[in-house]
Amino acid sequence: MTDITQETTTSVVTPDGPETQAVTAPAPKGKSGKGFASAAPVLEKLFELYPHLFGQHFLPLKLGVFQDLLAAHPDDFKRDTLKVALGVHTRSTRYLQSVAAGNKRHDLAGEPVEDVAPEHIYLSIVELFRRRQGRGGPDMTPKLRGQLARAYEASGLSRPEYLALLPAPDEVLAGVLDQAIADVDQQRARQAALIRAFDASGQTEEAFADALGMDIAQLRTVLSQRQG
Repeated sequence: MTDITQETTTSVVTPDGPETQAVTAPAPKGKSGKGFASAAPVLEKLFELYPHLFGQHFLPLKLGVFQDLLAAHPDDFKRDTLKVALGVHTRSTRYLQSVAAGNKRHDLAGEPVEDVAPEHIYLSIVELFRRRQGRGGPDMTPKLRGQLARAYEASGLSRPEYLALLPAPDEVLAGVLDQAIADVDQQRARQAALIRAFDASGQTEEAFADALGMDIAQLRTVLSQRQG
């Protein structure tokens, strides 16, 4: 995918592809030295300038935000240290949580400008799962399955379309992903059958829901998903 700097190496995770690289990319060079230490004052400046993006609540950043920051603040940021700082920021757990939740990407004004790609949401979910599992404690697999199911459902894609976007998962993850997708596909099939039954019934929404003992609001939610 296109990189925000057009020159970023794989050792730096950047907002044009932080979620793509977050699972596999090593830490920025100099994590224990000057390179990593340089991120702290840059992050403090970003918080000062854009508290709505880098403050208490993190928001996914628009593609190309690196160039936007350099253009808006040529005297405040240097290319290399800004690159490292954004890498640190976009690998943080709080940032990945925001991406995993499906929040939109935002520009420097704090305006939502684009959806996060389905594969980025997926990779953020997986990375968060691996971090939590690595700390021990209860098995987080059931929660992972639910998160993957919601992400797949929100994508609106078919199974082949969705899987084509994702990197090949390991054996364990593949099993959880397959179950999550199956859960959603079964639900989609039930909803499609309900829509067909309603359309063929000739009844009003109220009468159809009453005949099934179904909540009218739930029926209307399903019917709103008609194609076309």
